[in-house]
Amino acid sequence: MRITFKGFAEHLLFAANVFIVFLLAFEDKLNIPYWLQPFGRMHPMILHFPIVILMLAMLLEFFRFKEAYVKEPLYQNFTSGLLLSGTLFSALTVIMGLFLSKEEGYSGTVLQWHKWTGISIAFIASIVYWCRNTSWYKVQLARGGAIITILCIIAAGHYGASLTHGDNFVLESVTSAGTLPKVPLEQARIFEDVILPVFSQKCLSCHNLEKAKGSLMMENATAILKGGKSGKLFIPGKPEISLLLKRIHLPMDDKKHMPPKGKNQLTDEEVVLLNLWIKGNAELKKKVVDLPANDSLRLLASTFLAPSEAPEEKYDFAAADENELKKLNNNYRIVYALAKESPALAVNIYNKSEYKPESVRQLEAVKKQIVSLDLKGLPVHDEELKTIAHFENLRELNLNFTDIKGTGLKELKVLKHLRSLSISGTKVNYDFVKQVISIKSLKKLMIWNTGLSEADLQRLKKTNPNVLVISGFKDDGKHPIRLNQPRISTDVSIFKTSLTLQIKHPINGVQIRYTTDGSEPDSLKSNLFNRQILLKENTTLKAKAYKEGWYGSETFSANFYKSSYQADTILFLLPPDDKYKAGASKILSDHQLGDYEVNSGKWIGFRNNNMEALLLFKKPVMMQSVVLNVMRLVPTYIFPPLEVEIWGGSEKNKLRLLTRVKPETTRNGAERALLKIEAEFKPQNVSYLKIVAKNLKKLPDWHPGKGEPAWFFVDEIFLN
Repeated sequence: MRITFKGFAEHLLFAANVFIVFLLAFEDKLNIPYWLQPFGRMHPMILHFPIVILMLAMLLEFFRFKEAYVKEPLYQNFTSGLLLSGTLFSALTVIMGLFLSKEEGYSGTVLQWHKWTGISIAFIASIVYWCRNTSWYKVQLARGGAIITILCIIAAGHYGASLTHGDNFVLESVTSAGTLPKVPLEQARIFEDVILPVFSQKCLSCHNLEKAKGSLMMENATAILKGGKSGKLFIPGKPEISLLLKRIHLPMDDKKHMPPKGKNQLTDEEVVLLNLWIKGNAELKKKVVDLPANDSLRLLASTFLAPSEAPEEKYDFAAADENELKKLNNNYRIVYALAKESPALAVNIYNKSEYKPESVRQLEAVKKQIVSLDLKGLPVHDEELKTIAHFENLRELNLNFTDIKGTGLKELKVLKHLRSLSISGTKVNYDFVKQVISIKSLKKLMIWNTGLSEADLQRLKKTNPNVLVISGFKDDGKHPIRLNQPRISTDVSIFKTSLTLQIKHPINGVQIRYTTDGSEPDSLKSNLFNRQILLKENTTLKAKAYKEGWYGSETFSANFYKSSYQADTILFLLPPDDKYKAGASKILSDHQLGDYEVNSGKWIGFRNNNMEALLLFKKPVMMQSVVLNVMRLVPTYIFPPLEVEIWGGSEKNKLRLLTRVKPETTRNGAERALLKIEAEFKPQNVSYLKIVAKNLKKLPDWHPGKGEPAWFFVDEIFLN
């Protein structure tokens, strides 16, 4: 059987190589049918397998003629089998890649380099396999072939990463700083120095000459004005109907949302910036200083630019102790020098769930050296401002979207060097803010999205004309755009007895309407959010934001799960698929919900088997419902189960059927979703619970994989 299988694989490898040559010979005339496109799109998923196998096989081949191994049958046979497997899968991956390259949006020199290095891998590895048992195949050829193949693998991986994630993807995190120097305000042009850098950082990885998704390129003004296959990117003067802003404001899970989920997203400031630019007729040649001094676009653009050129600042304090800096740096706080040889330090504290007031107090050890402190988005309170007031050389302080109320702002008056203060998105009022506006050194105050009225802002500006007060975008009601989605106040989705929720929106004066039964909220009849929502049962919350003069937001949707019981032991009576079974029994009860990334380690996958899980309880529990959190991702063959059965009882071998539920049939065009399948039954004591989720054995006729078994993915089971 092993010889027959090997012979079959060798013939398949030969056929794959011939097919690759055929595809290359007739590349310009090929038109890939739609039913073959899913095969091509599997290229990014499959390619990691041959990379690993071939790297290991070539490493073994490199040492094949070493005296210790040359007469070792196990070594030789294992190497041969590994090489055959890796080469065959690399050839199949190349075929998938050639299919994928025929779709729109792939072109340019990077694609050509990726294509030919990938093809070289398949061809060279095939030659090595077919020649390795000839008499003239010696140690030099073995090592040369292994080295060339590995180099091709590295090169193909590099060019593939550039295609997928953009140029300089590997080193971007360490080389990006300083690659886009800020232009001084007096010299800056609106498009070239403010708008284009946003496109370059957030859009260019998918919309460049090498990889123009949707036939859209965003490298320069000409390409941006041209638009893509969906039409013009924007209509000057009309942000409310511009495709660019529509795509940005789509829900994150929408496949048309831009940038795509997983990519670096636009900040709120950048979204407002683009809106103001389009609203102002999308100027391409004007300088920022050509705009009126109080123009919203000019004020916001100035925050993206360097201040007026000034001599390099000299500091009259010594550098901090290196050992002290090492102690302060951890996984939620970074302390670093502003420049090489500079004693000045910048501090960024992040990770909201890890933050404690001690995170700020511990910085007392380097209080003289801190000139920049970033605490945005953290649960910082006014009490911490007393500690920050000790940082005597502080120049920049970012408190945006923290929990300060403003009572502690008076503590900052002792900071003689403070130049920039950001308190946007906080609950400060005029009386508190006017205490810091008088600081002589202050040059810039960021205060958009607070409770301050327009009159309050004007009074602040008059109090100290030397301070640039940036209050952000003001809705004039004349150019409606779509509101952002509401957001909830917690990351918690699972609770034991109850959960209190608050729904927020970054724009003042917004009405939030919501439902808890899974229905779509509307602007009239749905519940109006007031202070909080108390959840006591499994709930699907949907919410939309409304405001006069704006288009209503897209629907925000989230599932919340009650979990009263935890099984002491979970056993699988039928095994999950080998690729998606790691830590399986723990995954079902770790209260960590997965997203749409099936390889995240949070999902258990079944394909050829139904899911049959047996849950054991040391003490009987009174139970009345079971909920499964499952995924629906139709293009990748992931469907909810056809049926779920719940069996229970006090003895393992005498379980009785408690209930049976059939989820709604998946229709053609169904959007991806994380679904809760709830099975309710009459309350009763159980010591054993068996859950059977019956997989879809044949995909429907409308699916590209019709007739094949579907995947079933589950990541949590909730018991109540």
